[in-house]
Amino acid sequence: MSSTLKPEPAASSSRANGRTGGSTLRQSHPNVILAICCMSLLLVGMDVTIVNVALPAIEHDLHARISQLQWILDAYTLVVATLLMMAGAVSDRYGRRLVFQVGITVFTLGSLLCSIAPSIGALIGFRALQGLGASMLNPVALSIIANAFKDPRGRGRAIGIWGAVAGLSFAIGPVLGGALTQTVGWRANFWINIPIGILAFVLAARFVPESKAARARPFDPLGQLLVFVGLAALTSAVIEGPHLGWPSHSIWLLFTLAILAFVSFAIHETRIKQPLVDLRFFRSVPFTGAVLTGMVAFASFAAFLFLNALYLQHQRGLTPFRTGLYTLPLAAMLTLTAPLSGRLAGSRGPRISLILGGAGFTISTLILTQLTDTTPVWWLLCSYLSFGVGLGMVNPAITNAAVTGMPLEQAGVAAAIASTSRQVGAALGVAIAGTVVGQSRAHGADFTLATHPIWWCIALCGVMVVWLGFAVQTQWARQTVESVRRVVGGEETTQPPSQGITRAIR
Repeated sequence: MSSTLKPEPAASSSRANGRTGGSTLRQSHPNVILAICCMSLLLVGMDVTIVNVALPAIEHDLHARISQLQWILDAYTLVVATLLMMAGAVSDRYGRRLVFQVGITVFTLGSLLCSIAPSIGALIGFRALQGLGASMLNPVALSIIANAFKDPRGRGRAIGIWGAVAGLSFAIGPVLGGALTQTVGWRANFWINIPIGILAFVLAARFVPESKAARARPFDPLGQLLVFVGLAALTSAVIEGPHLGWPSHSIWLLFTLAILAFVSFAIHETRIKQPLVDLRFFRSVPFTGAVLTGMVAFASFAAFLFLNALYLQHQRGLTPFRTGLYTLPLAAMLTLTAPLSGRLAGSRGPRISLILGGAGFTISTLILTQLTDTTPVWWLLCSYLSFGVGLGMVNPAITNAAVTGMPLEQAGVAAAIASTSRQVGAALGVAIAGTVVGQSRAHGADFTLATHPIWWCIALCGVMVVWLGFAVQTQWARQTVESVRRVVGGEETTQPPSQGITRAIR
């Protein structure tokens, strides 16, 4: 695990002597750098849950359809998913502090524009701008942390603090977002990012030293473009299908474009020397299982948050603040079980964590398959607790399975792909959940009843995670890892460290 957190040798004298751009930068204590980087995590972590709680208010004020609410979430997630890996390569080439500050600036600007968005279309566009900034924050911040803490023990402690801040950001996001939405309005949920973003920018300029990789990984712009086109076309088709009509030429054109983009991507990646994604990695069963688990688990999580925010406010009549309070059991269990899962995965492999996590998903959503508008509160909270256990157990195990399923020198790119799979899953989860519920409501079904097929789907996803937990540690799976090691294990890699440590934030 620590191998992918190892800081590389200094690439230039600027990093060694503390000089950047011809000016002297005072040598900062690593804890100061850690605090600054954690500010970016707080921004990005809170943003997801804050926006979920505010969706009903946005729907009312901007007269949005359910498909447009889906796009508020997916415009952000799709941009992060497609640019996450490239952000690490850009920062290693041009400077991590520089890219971090650019990311903070773009995210803060996007937040300001979201807060004054005059229409739902403008809000969706500004959310995509936020996603562009977010893609440059957490992976790059972790790379900065890894290079600030030279001692492995100190680096491990720093990553632990980083994980705790991630849990804190999720816990306070719904409550803070609910309070702001209820007292000031949904636009205040974006205002709160602005002072934090400005402060992080100024502190980074003052205290964070510039650093670059000794040898940066080449870009793959065509591969990056094909991934974006494929994901955007697929998501658009799923979201807009009920609105435009499934037999419409536009929807079929989008599905066709998605297929062509993904096929072209697969062909392109096999023909270049250093691809964005080496498709040979997928010969490893543990690695492939980790990618599938990441997509399934975070599709379930995103759908769960999206539908519950609407259910609690529309069907139960809860205020935004009380809606946020209802999510606290989920956040609490996520925070408590994630460290346990990390220790289990590190000592015994990912199987136990994945089995327990999948069981948590299944139990939680089996409860919700009986959901009505008058379901007892304690029964709802049992579901939320169980889902928090599931997510907390699954998340660290995904990265463990991805990294241990690859040769050691390829652990960085394995963790980066696993992180990307989570974002892709989240985008598809919101798209599918909103589409199924919207289609059912179009045929006259009550909202609560319309969510039942999604709860059954997530329950089956939990069963799939349990099955993958068994599959990734079989003798056959271990043989596939050895096979991949023989093929790619001896090849030289220039994978940026910033991509290797993205696993710690997801």
